[in-house]
Parts: sequence; structure tokens; C-alpha cells
Amino acid sequence: QVQLVESGGGWVQPGGSLRLSCQCSGFTFPVYTMTWVRQAPGKGLEWVSGIDKYHRTGYLESVKGRFTISRDNAKNTFYLEMNNLKAEDTAVYFCARPKVQDVTSPEYDYRGQGTQVTVSS
Repeated sequence: QVQLVESGGGWVQPGGSLRLSCQCSGFTFPVYTMTWVRQAPGKGLEWVSGIDKYHRTGYLESVKGRFTISRDNAKNTFYLEMNNLKAEDTAVYFCARPKVQDVTSPEYDYRGQGTQVTVSS
């Protein structure tokens, strides 16, 4: 069955960096668009970034220039490199397979269990 497993979350001070990974299985990963979404405390899910099979990418305006999404099709894995982290980036981050092949799609048919990212001093 389809599985998405995140790793790499944790605590970091403002200005720090983290790299999230999402190991995927159960489907033909290379042909799918994949996304990262997040949920901050007390808020709804928010689309963060996406990457398609051509490696075209999209980013939430507030993370542009700080976050980089990438994928390694040989490893069925995609990543979110997060630099210059801010307190407002604190959230549970989920990797997801969107329902449509659109890097900006906030809706998904499969999602991982989530990894906590906490940015504080």
C-alpha cells in the first residue's frame, strides 16, 4: 500500500536549518507530483511547497528563498531543506501526494504521519 514516512524534524533556534526527508513506497514515485504541507498550533493545514516529475517547483511566498524542495527518484525520496528558520515556521510538517498533478495543490490523497519542527530560542 501507499506509504509516506517523514524524518528530520526537531528543535532549532531562529536562523537555524533543518532538512526533512520523505521516504515513499507503494506507488510509482518518479511520475508523481509531491508536496509538503504544515499545520501550526491552532491553525489549519497550509501548503508549503511542491515538486513535479520534471523537478518544477512551487513555494509558499513566506518561505521563498529560505526553503528548497528536491527529489531523488532513485531513492523514492523527496526533501525539504529549510534555512533561516523563523518562529512562525513552527508546525507539524507532512509530506503528501496531491490529488492532482499540481505543485501548488493543497489537497492530497495520501499523507505521512508528520514530523514536528520547533523554532525557538
